[in-house]
Amino acid sequence: MSTKTLKIAVQKSGRLFEDSLRILKDCGISVDNGRDQLKVKARNFPLEIMYLRNGDIPQYLKDGVVDIGILGENLIYEKGDDLEILEYLGFSKCRVSLAVPKNTGFKTLKDLEGRRIATSYPNTVNKLLDKEGITADLHMISGSVEIAPNIGLADAIVDIVSSGNTLFKNNLEEVYTIMKSEAVLAASPLIGEEQKEILEKLRFRLQSVLKARDARYVLLNAPNDKVEEIISVLPGMRSPTVLPLAEKGWSSLHTVIQKEKFWEIIDELKAKGAEGILVCPIEKMVY
Repeated sequence: MSTKTLKIAVQKSGRLFEDSLRILKDCGISVDNGRDQLKVKARNFPLEIMYLRNGDIPQYLKDGVVDIGILGENLIYEKGDDLEILEYLGFSKCRVSLAVPKNTGFKTLKDLEGRRIATSYPNTVNKLLDKEGITADLHMISGSVEIAPNIGLADAIVDIVSSGNTLFKNNLEEVYTIMKSEAVLAASPLIGEEQKEILEKLRFRLQSVLKARDARYVLLNAPNDKVEEIISVLPGMRSPTVLPLAEKGWSSLHTVIQKEKFWEIIDELKAKGAEGILVCPIEKMVY
């Protein structure tokens, strides 16, 4: 029997740490809290977790030190263009944006010509400047980028934005979004064949969890003469389940609705005669 394991890099602290471990747990993988460890093995799956600095994960993937990693898509764009994104994981959503001090009269990207830009993402900024044909002076800052304009170091910044609260507190306004980002699962170009087999099992579990997170199980009651009309607005996996109720002339319909369309569809169902609508979260969806 093979003793091979799949090595995965996970951010050792910060916004990706908890959600990365949570999604592994939802995949049925038991992992001891490794906050104070560099690596730990899962108890019930051939997976070894390495806890690394977020910014180091792309290089570890390139070098084949780890087989896969959970990291921000923005880091792939900044440091790992040659890395393959396998899955979009739906958490740690943010954007990489350009921000300037309020009331500076910024109108277009051309206003950056000759300006000073502070950032932790020089490659991302240079790609934008090259694309737009703009020459600017970049200042590399590893942390607290938003303070740069206030101390006279820069005229603008490029940084990760989630809620925008940090920009607001530093009298900055977001004026241009370079890219939207979320946590992704990426693979090393050097991953071995045995590791690929384990990876496919992990991806199957991940996809089941992600599909469930984006869906809701819906049960409703309807008069028999309204069933066909109601079915017409139900985007189920294939077709809804229809079962007779004890009360004559009524049926129960069971289906799955995508979360993003949920309220719109519920309104339609009510308008077409649906009653007793029950909505349940889904733990896993296996096809």
